[in-house]
Amino acid sequence: MIITDHLQASYGQTIVVDDVTLEIPAHGVTALVGPNGAGKSTLLAMISRLLEPSYGRVLVDGLDIQQTPSDQLARKLAILRQDNHMAVRLTVRDLVAFGRYPHSKGRPTVEDHQKIEQAMDQLDLAPFADRFLDQLSGGQRQRAFVAMVLAQDTDHILLDEPLNNLDMSHGVRMMRQMRRAADELGKSVVVVLHDLNAASTYADHIVVMADGRVVAAGSPEEIMREDLLEEVFGLPIRVREVDGQLLALHYAR
Repeated sequence: MIITDHLQASYGQTIVVDDVTLEIPAHGVTALVGPNGAGKSTLLAMISRLLEPSYGRVLVDGLDIQQTPSDQLARKLAILRQDNHMAVRLTVRDLVAFGRYPHSKGRPTVEDHQKIEQAMDQLDLAPFADRFLDQLSGGQRQRAFVAMVLAQDTDHILLDEPLNNLDMSHGVRMMRQMRRAADELGKSVVVVLHDLNAASTYADHIVVMADGRVVAAGSPEEIMREDLLEEVFGLPIRVREVDGQLLALHYAR
């Protein structure tokens, strides 16, 4: 379980995450949704210790992340940020292999190689394994970075807008893979999404943020309400059930 305890983050005099207390279950998919500037990515950065909070603390399976050695934390928690850039020229296989470093310390075993190949297969990257990242499309690169995170094989996976640059087909495959990681491998997946319908379809738990605060949290049935979504996103929104799934239809004139 991941617990955030009164987390706050500020940039100068501006508070971007304000007193956020959450319990994220040990298993399942949790989606963070909300408008731009809501504080979703900043919250994820604090949970992963990429950003030190101005106030509050984060516990991962009972461990205070500020007091936990980096190598121990890297075996429990993996994160993919939005801004993924590699200054060196790497192949897809080289990149995915970085995910095994907390386990292999640069000396990969047979198991490490198996995890690398498995992660590439899961994201349909086997045909591109020996291709350089700068020879890939934006969507292919995005999948390669997600494969790196999957190869790390941690209990908790944090993904910041993993659907960026993906077409509909690969977006669906990505969310199905996250769903499988939770259901079959028992992992906790925390994902920042702008697609409300992806959150409703694949997440067990949805956290809605606005202006740095948690506005609402609950199951898709509790969150996919027209009044709540219209207030948060400032658009006319209709929620309809299609084949058992609650979907948001939004429009503006």
